[in-house]
Amino acid sequence: MNGNMGRRIRQLRKARNISQEVLAQFLGVTFQAVSKWETGMAMPDVALIPVIASFFGVSTDELFEYNRLESAEKVKEICRKAYEIRDSAPERAEAMLREGLRKYPGNDIILNNLLYTMESPQRGEEIITLCKTLIASTQDDEVKYDALRILARTYHELGQQALVAPTLEEIPELYFTKLQYQALLLEGEEAAYAARQHLGLCLEQAVEMLVVLHGASSGTQEGERWKRMAQRLIEVVEREMGPTNTLACAMEEAWASEETP
Repeated sequence: MNGNMGRRIRQLRKARNISQEVLAQFLGVTFQAVSKWETGMAMPDVALIPVIASFFGVSTDELFEYNRLESAEKVKEICRKAYEIRDSAPERAEAMLREGLRKYPGNDIILNNLLYTMESPQRGEEIITLCKTLIASTQDDEVKYDALRILARTYHELGQQALVAPTLEEIPELYFTKLQYQALLLEGEEAAYAARQHLGLCLEQAVEMLVVLHGASSGTQEGERWKRMAQRLIEVVEREMGPTNTLACAMEEAWASEETP
C-alpha cells in the first residue's frame, strides 16, 4: 500500500511539474519526508492524507488507487456499524472507525463519523483540529458543512465565542436537506434508512429549540410550557423507540445549569 500511494503522489506531482520541495512547503513537512513517501519507505500522517488529495484535486480513494465503488461500499458499512453503537458504546465505535482509517487512511466520511464519537469539550482541541482538516480538504459539501457546524459548537463549548459567528457564516442557509428528499423520493430500505436518519436529526433539533426557548423565558409560565413540551417529546420517543442519550443530553444539561446557584 505504501508503494502504491508513493507512486501515485509522485505521478501527480510530476504531472503538475511540482518539485518535492514545493509540495513539502505546502504541507509543512521536509522534502526528505516527501521523498520517503514516494519511495515507499514511509507513509504520510493520517491527517495529511486528505490535504494531499485536496492539493492535487483527487479523492483519497484515487490517491490510494482503490476501486472507488468497492471502497465506498466498505466505508459505508464501517460507518453504519459504528453509528449503531456510538450512543451506547462511543469508545467501541471510535475504535471501529479508527480501524477503518487504517484500511482507508484519510477517508473523509470515516473522519466525519469519528467526530461524533469524541466527547466535547473534553477533547475539544482534537475535535477542532479534525474539523479544520476536513473543512480544508473534503470535496463533499455535506461533510464540510457538518464539520463547520461541529467546529462552531466546539468553539462555543470551549468559551471561544468570538469564533462561533464567523464559523457559522460559512454554512449556507438550507430550507430542505438531502436526507429529507432521499426519504421522500427513494424507495425501499434506502428511503427507510434516510427517513430514520432525518427523523433522528429532526427530533434532536426540536428538543434543542425547546431548550433554547425555555432558557429565553426561564422562570415564567411560558418557560415552563417549553420545558414540559421537551420532556414529553423525549418521553414519547423513548416509549416508541427506546432510550436515547442524544435527545436527553441537551435538556438535562440545561436543567442542571438552571438549578446551579
